[in-house]
Amino acid sequence: MADYPFLHPAFWDALESGGAATPEKGWRAQHIQVGDGWLPAYLKSHNRGEYVFDHAWANAYAEHGLDYFPRLVSAVPFTPITGPRWRGNFQLADLRSAVMETLAQTGASSWHLLFPDEQTREALQEWPLAERLGCHFRWFNRDYQDFDHFMQALTSRRRKAIRKERQGVAAQGLTVSRAVGVAIPESWWQHFYQCYAATYLKRGQMPYLTPAFFELLRRSELLEQLMLVVAYRGEALVAAAFYLFDDERLYGRYWGCLQECDGLHFELCYYQGIAFACERGLVEFDPGVQGEHKILRGFEPVITRSLHWIREPAFRRAIEDFCVRESAAVRAYRDEATALLPYRQT
Repeated sequence: MADYPFLHPAFWDALESGGAATPEKGWRAQHIQVGDGWLPAYLKSHNRGEYVFDHAWANAYAEHGLDYFPRLVSAVPFTPITGPRWRGNFQLADLRSAVMETLAQTGASSWHLLFPDEQTREALQEWPLAERLGCHFRWFNRDYQDFDHFMQALTSRRRKAIRKERQGVAAQGLTVSRAVGVAIPESWWQHFYQCYAATYLKRGQMPYLTPAFFELLRRSELLEQLMLVVAYRGEALVAAAFYLFDDERLYGRYWGCLQECDGLHFELCYYQGIAFACERGLVEFDPGVQGEHKILRGFEPVITRSLHWIREPAFRRAIEDFCVRESAAVRAYRDEATALLPYRQT
C-alpha cells in the first residue's frame, strides 16, 4: 500500500532536517497539531517555492504602508501538487481556532492554503476564504495498456511527431533507463543532484532542495515510492529526472541535465512517466507546473485552487474581487488549452 507521499512524516523530516525548509531560508515552521490532526504551516518572509504568485498583493500592501510579510502558509514546500493538506482528523471549529491563534501569536497578515484537493476544499467551505484559480497540466490514464496503446488515442500527426522526438533521442547516442526504490543504482543517486542543481545554476539561482533532502528521503520508508530516470551518453550520465508515486498517481518533480540534448527533457520527464503509469495502472500523472508544450503531448489542462484569508478587511474585499475576476480568465485559458489537445475524436 503506497499512500500519498507528501504528508508522510519522512517527507517532512527530509525537508526540514535536510536543510531545505528552515527558518534561515524563510520557512519558519508553525505546524498546527490538534489531537491527531496535523496541518503544515510556515511563517514566510517571502513567497518563493510556493508557485502561487502574489507579488502584486505584496506590492499593494507596501504602497499603502502595510506589511504583507510575514504571512502564514499551509503548503508542501517546493511542491505544487494538489492533494490533502492535513493528516489525521480535525473538527473544523478546532482547526479554525488553531489557525487564528497562530495568526495572532505570529502577527501574520494572512493565511494561505495552497493546492488543496476537493475533499479539503469542501471541508473549508463554511470558512470565508478567497479562492484563487490556477491551471496545471496532467495526464490521465484511460485504461491504456502501454505507451503504444496511449499513442493510438492521439491524432496521426501527433503520433508521428512523438515518435520522431523519441527516435531523435536515441539518434544522439543516448540510452534511457529507469529504476524504482532499492533497484536504483548508487551511481545514479551520486549524479542526480548534479543534474538537479544544474537546472537552477543555469538561471543564476541556488537549488531549493539540498543533497541531504534526497539522501534522507531515499533512506526513509518512502524509498519504494521513488523513481529515477536517467540518460547516458556512453559511460557518462548526462541527465536525470526524479519522481514520487503512490497507488494511484505519479508525481514528476525534479530534473536536470549536464548536456543539452534535443528532446531529452520530453523523454525523461513526460514519455517515461507515461510509460511507467501505464505499466503500474496509475490513473494520473502530474508532471509539475507550467508549460503549454505539455498539451501536444497529451497532458490536459486542469483547474487548481488556493484558499486565502486576509486579516485587513479592505484588502480582503479587494483580493476577493480580484480572485473572482481572475478566475474568468483562468477558465477561458483552460478552455482554449483543451481545444488544442491532440486526442482523436471518437
